[in-house]
Amino acid sequence: MDIWPAIDLRGGKCVRLTQGDFAAETVYGDDPAVMADHWKSLGAERLHLVDLDGARTGEATHAAAISAIIDRTALPCQVGGGIRDEAAVRRWLEVGAQQVVVGTAAVESPDWFRDMAQRFPGRLVLGLDARDGLVATCGWERPSQVTVESLVEQYRDLPLAAVVYTDIMLDGTLAGPNLKAMAAMAATAPWPVIASGGVGKRDDVVALGSTGVSGCIVGRALYEGTVTLPELLQAAAASPTPDSPYRG
Repeated sequence: MDIWPAIDLRGGKCVRLTQGDFAAETVYGDDPAVMADHWKSLGAERLHLVDLDGARTGEATHAAAISAIIDRTALPCQVGGGIRDEAAVRRWLEVGAQQVVVGTAAVESPDWFRDMAQRFPGRLVLGLDARDGLVATCGWERPSQVTVESLVEQYRDLPLAAVVYTDIMLDGTLAGPNLKAMAAMAATAPWPVIASGGVGKRDDVVALGSTGVSGCIVGRALYEGTVTLPELLQAAAASPTPDSPYRG
């Protein structure tokens, strides 16, 4: 199972939100590129990068900072936040992003998302940010009536790289992941599933390993030191088989 250290950028800084609330922000560093170097030095093999300001506005606010991280670390990176037109997709791929995460536009512009996935096979990731099983958009601030299951079914035939499934109510809480929901998604989605939200300790990664997900995104737990990146990498390497008690 892959571990994706998260670097969320807002106002030029490295931050984390709690439950997607922009008013509940903690700043963990003034230089996101230095933070990226730090995770790489501890063994990170990939990074999950999010332009939080871009997610709200639809405009790339941290293009230079994210490009610098990709260039300096030479690690495979997922990039998300405000990607709602072809120019944005192309820009991130051209600067070296391995995958581009699209959430809002997948809900609000389905024809466009379908076209992009077919034009860039294996490079787009479906971002499912959900509260109680319903997808939220625009930096998690706008609720919808679209269920995660219906969105997966709508795009089942597309050549996506993966789906990032975030439980917003657990994100940044360190309360443990939604194992049942992640297992259900892993059993349903035709693409690799990357879990996000709630990871706070090594045992959470071990438990996620039993759900069948291909990886998990970790943020606050790493920044606050409730677990170390080497510990998580070790747990992920020894993750159990995907026969899960959480399924069904």
